Amino acid sequence: MWKKATRISLWAVGVILCSLLVFIAIVFAGNYVIDEKDLVMSSASTLVDEDGNTITKLYAQNRELVDIKDIPEHVQQAFVAVEDRRFYSHPGIDLQAIMRALYKDIRSGSKVEGGSTITQQLAKNIFLTNEKTLMRKTKEATIAINLERKYTKKEILEMYLNQIYFGHGAYGIQAASKLYFNKDVSELTVEEGALLAGLPKAPGRYSPIQNIEESKKRRNTVLSLMERLDYITPEEAVRAQGKTVALDIKRLEKDPSYLTYIDMVLDEMKEKYALSTMEVLQGGYKIVVPMSPEAQEASYQAIQNDKYFRGSNPETSPQGAFVLMDSDTGGVMAVQGGRDYVRQGFNRVNAKRQPGSTFKPIAVYGPAMEVGKWEPYSILKDERLKYNGYTPENYDGQYKGTVSMYEAIEDSLNAPAVWLLNEIGLSKSLSYVQELGMDVEERKLGIALGGLDNGVSPLEITRAFSAFANEGEMVTPYFVQEVYDRDGKLVGKAKIEEKKVFSKQNAWFMTRMLESVVNEGTGRRGSVNTALAGKTGTTTMDDVEGNKDLWFAGYTPKAVGAVWIGYDRTTKGQYMAGTSSDATLMFKDIINQIPGQDNLAFDKPKGVKDLEPPIDLIDIDDLSAQYAFNRFGVPGIRLSWTPSDDDRLMYKIYIRTDNGDEKIDTVVGKGSYTVVSPKLFTFPDFYVVPYNPLTKQDGEPSNVISSSLF
Repeated sequence: MWKKATRISLWAVGVILCSLLVFIAIVFAGNYVIDEKDLVMSSASTLVDEDGNTITKLYAQNRELVDIKDIPEHVQQAFVAVEDRRFYSHPGIDLQAIMRALYKDIRSGSKVEGGSTITQQLAKNIFLTNEKTLMRKTKEATIAINLERKYTKKEILEMYLNQIYFGHGAYGIQAASKLYFNKDVSELTVEEGALLAGLPKAPGRYSPIQNIEESKKRRNTVLSLMERLDYITPEEAVRAQGKTVALDIKRLEKDPSYLTYIDMVLDEMKEKYALSTMEVLQGGYKIVVPMSPEAQEASYQAIQNDKYFRGSNPETSPQGAFVLMDSDTGGVMAVQGGRDYVRQGFNRVNAKRQPGSTFKPIAVYGPAMEVGKWEPYSILKDERLKYNGYTPENYDGQYKGTVSMYEAIEDSLNAPAVWLLNEIGLSKSLSYVQELGMDVEERKLGIALGGLDNGVSPLEITRAFSAFANEGEMVTPYFVQEVYDRDGKLVGKAKIEEKKVFSKQNAWFMTRMLESVVNEGTGRRGSVNTALAGKTGTTTMDDVEGNKDLWFAGYTPKAVGAVWIGYDRTTKGQYMAGTSSDATLMFKDIINQIPGQDNLAFDKPKGVKDLEPPIDLIDIDDLSAQYAFNRFGVPGIRLSWTPSDDDRLMYKIYIRTDNGDEKIDTVVGKGSYTVVSPKLFTFPDFYVVPYNPLTKQDGEPSNVISSSLF
């Protein structure tokens, strides 16, 4: 008897010691399994505009973390009532719930009820997989016990409510509240909180979007449980259960118009702020961007419109790219990397192409004015000349002999551009091209026409043109204005980077000349409701009548940008049938849809002189003469002709005698002149030569009139 009692005592002691060892093992195992870094939940980062309006969200899981104090008490109670009624009293595992679940499973012969606490569910969701094994359940229990030792009940409930999945891509109570009710979690009513509390068990089955009746039944079950636990009164339960399910769905749609911009934001976050894409998707950052949602949407709709994309092959679609940025700050307002752009895809905004004539202001005319010898009305040669085997030709095959720089830019003449580049020298030109941030080193006159080996990108062209738009100072584009972490702390902000390239005076001269391109020259197609300066560009095929690249680069008083249209790979059977006017029209149509870009005018900077509009020479073929008297009654001959409407045009009066031609006077803006001279008695001949004071050019002599005829 004594021996039996001893054995029982030893057995009991052994059981106690084993239980103690198991408990100690559980505690230490839980501590070993728990990695507090895993408790740092991912949350969506938000892109907002400069006014704080949400543009879109970036996330691996759509989650917004929320503090427990911002979750109404009745919402917390709803989850406790349906998921873990003894949550505030158990140590992490609920033995009573486990025994009840085991009893029901045995009676039914299958698993019909779970016994996991809220803490266990948190442990499983964060630290474990979904495998249904005894080992996994043991780990779940050990982690739950240790979570209870490390954190308060409120902290555990906060983590749980921020972590669980509510269906339709919403993780956490805040994202769910905004998805189903379009409101902050702090505004949830009792019945709304009960509906959300019923979802985690089966988000698909109880989704109010997919099955509103099942969702309502589940909500009412939660309300009954809340009433049973005295969280709400019977009257409150009845009233809440009698309400319909009132949803205000706000889905987070993936807007395809934002895809290029998002990728360029992620690239900049990595390059400037050392934040990887995954960190941005999970870190809950607020990213302030200079995007104009209206410009982004307008550019997306334009780049989808076939009218701008006239290709030779109807079975293949040409591609395109567009970029627009604030010309003062460099903040990118809109960007499109292709007509069928996909996330992390081929971004044509950064793809290098031959820029055609858009390169003339950058490589030729801007540098030439900086040299000091050349001005807008300086005279250039417009002849078909050879330069060591290279013979540039005007697109229409016509040559005027001489033209002003103004006219050469307006009509995009090739011969004068190459001639001028040869005059200023390749070294001078390349120094400015490189100052504008473009890696161009080839030393050949063809760069005047955009004939580059590697080309330049639409973003680079935009940056270069910003120097003309911004009083000679080039600004660097940026996509991220400010970055804040999930606690609202400023991580970093963009710095406006400006670089002086051209003088203020020459930048203004270029603006006036590029305005003429849009108003009277190669960029006149379409209409735009604001002041616009710009340059067209085309690269042609060598062996067929077609084009490879179509460009327009330009700026308004507020924004600068570029359009490129073409095929990714141009062949004899696949080329552009359209012209640069298509790119011009697309740019103008986009600008017309952007708020704040209408009815603007370029303001002349202080301290610079304006550029007079060009003066056109006229042909005079109606010179006539008659006897007249001057105001003192002296007889003479009055010459008359039809003058130009432009009062600035001057007229040189010539007299032709046996001793040669002699200029006797010059008049401005008039169509008559009275000659009083002793030479009249020799019966001389007269003629008039129009003179352009801007270009210092003479026009063609008029018809000759002889005083001997009257």
